[in-house]
Amino acid sequence: MKRAVYPGSFDPVTKGHLDIIERAADLVDELIVGVLNNNEKTPLFSVEERVNMLKDVTSHIPNVRVEAFSGLSVDFCKKCGASFLVRGLRAVTDFEYELQMAQTNRSLERGVDTLFFTTALNYAYISSTVVKEVASYDGDISGFVPPQIAERVYARIGHTKQREVKGV
Repeated sequence: MKRAVYPGSFDPVTKGHLDIIERAADLVDELIVGVLNNNEKTPLFSVEERVNMLKDVTSHIPNVRVEAFSGLSVDFCKKCGASFLVRGLRAVTDFEYELQMAQTNRSLERGVDTLFFTTALNYAYISSTVVKEVASYDGDISGFVPPQIAERVYARIGHTKQREVKGV
């Protein structure tokens, strides 16, 4: 069985993340989306909330499973029996960091290779950080995240006026 792990914070999950998830799921028997519990960051959503949001937006993909994890991605891969790590590249600036991480991971665990997916051009500028920043100024994030995620982001940020979320 070909199994891969797509690790990340997903705070929140974006349409760019979903693009990578859907494409990676087409190449493997099982894709495990690993939601990182990173103690060094202060996320907008708890790990449990991010896991639930990802389960919601990936429910149409039968070979995707979502789990929380902490620690090294390669250790999580090993625990899951995965041979591949999936990583997305938005721009050249991502490549240097991701290449360094892929080489580090390969030196830590020879049985885990990294598969890079270039993000679709229409999502190349989207990041979870951009989503949170735009939403914090009551900007329209409907092009960046699925409708049910946009609602949760606006609610969490605490907007007093209800923004109409496109696509709902």
